[in-house]
Amino acid sequence: MALIERFSLRKWRALLWSKVESSSILGIAVGTGKNFPYYPADAEITAVDFSEKMLERAKDRAKKQKVKVRLQQMDVQNLDFADNTFDTVAATFVFCSIPDQVRGIREVERVCKPGGKAVLLEQDLSANRILGWLVNLANPLLVRMTGANFNRRPVDTVAKSGLTVEQVTNLRLGLFKLIEARKRTHLS
Repeated sequence: MALIERFSLRKWRALLWSKVESSSILGIAVGTGKNFPYYPADAEITAVDFSEKMLERAKDRAKKQKVKVRLQQMDVQNLDFADNTFDTVAATFVFCSIPDQVRGIREVERVCKPGGKAVLLEQDLSANRILGWLVNLANPLLVRMTGANFNRRPVDTVAKSGLTVEQVTNLRLGLFKLIEARKRTHLS
C-alpha cells in the first residue's frame, strides 16, 4: 500500500480535499489520519471512525502533525449528529467496507446541510468488465479475508441515497472515482 499511497493516493486525497466547501466538515472513517495533511487550515473538522484503535493512532498523528480535528468513535451507519449539521462530508475508500453502504450514504445525506456537499473517493472495480467479473467471483473470499466488498458500484449507491450526483471524476482507468454529490435544498 505504501507505493500506491505515494504514487496515486496522495494526489487523489489532495484532489478530494480541494473539493470541500465551507468550514464545517465531517470526515468519515478517519482511520489513522492519512487525510490530515490535506485538511483545510481554516476549517472546523470533525472526523469519526468505528475503530477505537484507529482513533488512537489518528489522535497520535494529529498531535504530531499539529492538526486541529475533533475525533469521535462512531459508526457511519448510525451517526450521532443532528440532521443538517455539516457543510461538507468527505470520505476516502470507506463504503466498500461498510456492511450496509446505502444506509451509510443516507446517514451522510442526513447530516449534510441542505445544499451541502458530499465528496467521496471510492473504488469501482466493476468499471472493467473482466476485472469486475473476477472480483464478483472472488468477492465472498475477499470479504472474509479483508472485510471489504470490492464489487460495489459507488456512483449507483450515492444516487440511491437521495444525494444528487453532480460530478464523477474517473481515476486510473475508471477503477477509482471521485464522486461529488449535493444534498437537495428542498423536497422535489
